[in-house]
Amino acid sequence: MMKCLRIFLPALLLVSGLATVLAESAPKHVCETKNGTSCDDCLKNVTCLWCTTTKSCVTYPVGTILPPHSLCPLNDARWGLCWMNFQTLIITLSVLGAVLIIAIMVCMFCCCKCENFGSKRSEAKMQRQANKTKAKQEERRAEMNKRHQEIRQKYGLNGPNPYARFS
Repeated sequence: MMKCLRIFLPALLLVSGLATVLAESAPKHVCETKNGTSCDDCLKNVTCLWCTTTKSCVTYPVGTILPPHSLCPLNDARWGLCWMNFQTLIITLSVLGAVLIIAIMVCMFCCCKCENFGSKRSEAKMQRQANKTKAKQEERRAEMNKRHQEIRQKYGLNGPNPYARFS
């Protein structure tokens, strides 16, 4: 999981930094002074919104996410680009955001799945090593019992109770 966070944390910080920069507002009446100019002149300032029906430049209402219909209908509002209306911009950004979120989730799933796959592989390797060690230990134990049996036979301690002879 830490591997996944190391990958996506810088991207998250970049997006939040861009949002902070874009959210900073300019002085209130800068946009209204550009009334009667062109859309390009109005949209040079990021805080301005151009309305094509009234040919007016207004300050973007930061308090609301979308500009109210009374200010300018979404089809006629331009922000950022003169050739794209606000409604199209919202749909495009929503689709791109959804694709980005899905891509992040797929990447996180792949990272976590690969991480779990690796742990299962190392777990199996450790199990094989444990089995190998256990088999060697059993071999040594059998060999040691065989030597003990040979020693008992050599000294005649093979009977039912080898220590009964000493009593």
